[in-house]
Amino acid sequence: MPARETAPLGAPCWIDLMTSDVQRSRAFYIELFGWTADEANAEFGGYFNFRKDGVLVAGCMARDSGNPMPDAWSVHLASDDAAKTLEMALANGGRVMIEPMHVGELGTMAAVIDPGGALVGVWKPGLHKGFGVLGEAGAPSWFELDTRDYNAAVAFYRDVFNWNAQTMSDTPDFRYTVMQHGDTQLAGIMDASVFPPDGVPAHWGVYFGVADTDEAVATTLALGEAILRPAEDTPYGRLAVATDTTGAQFRLMSLGDTA
Repeated sequence: MPARETAPLGAPCWIDLMTSDVQRSRAFYIELFGWTADEANAEFGGYFNFRKDGVLVAGCMARDSGNPMPDAWSVHLASDDAAKTLEMALANGGRVMIEPMHVGELGTMAAVIDPGGALVGVWKPGLHKGFGVLGEAGAPSWFELDTRDYNAAVAFYRDVFNWNAQTMSDTPDFRYTVMQHGDTQLAGIMDASVFPPDGVPAHWGVYFGVADTDEAVATTLALGEAILRPAEDTPYGRLAVATDTTGAQFRLMSLGDTA
């Protein structure tokens, strides 16, 4: 997939990692995906960017010791008016987590909690347009919301973020809706009410593209980290779920097996 200058409105445009150990996380993703890492920006609390072949792919920041949230990847959706997006979120059953905040000339960030309890970021681009590559090995390649409040979630993202929501499956054991933009699918919502474990809250997950899922799993294990779901063939490629050095979960998808 070619480099992307801007994301369609409502589409995932940026991801970042909140970690309890910045140095371990930095080393892990450099080793696994061949990324490079910018120097931490003191003006923005030590936030720094990861790059693939010089192109922005993700961000990383330290988690405050008093923050009860676990280490995790976050997904941010593109907006042309962060305040308006939050207004729409409140009107459609969401809650505001972070009020709109200007990040210098880079853009405006905010965050909301959807009706199912999942946190999602909002990003109005300025100079920072988001990740510049998508759907390649070593780059973010798919974004998926797992929720137990499927109908409310689909309506929320359709009405707040103007998704062209298309139902891909509506059977009792697999309900799935995607954001369609032209001929391209950009994100998905899965009904997780039929999947264990029961205690896992609603959340957005990030899939990273790899040339070979089994090889990426082997590298992850060699780095001493856990595989939560071993590699398996699916209609959407060979997928696996893993954790990094501090327990943040991410997903792998073999691009060679996808349509």
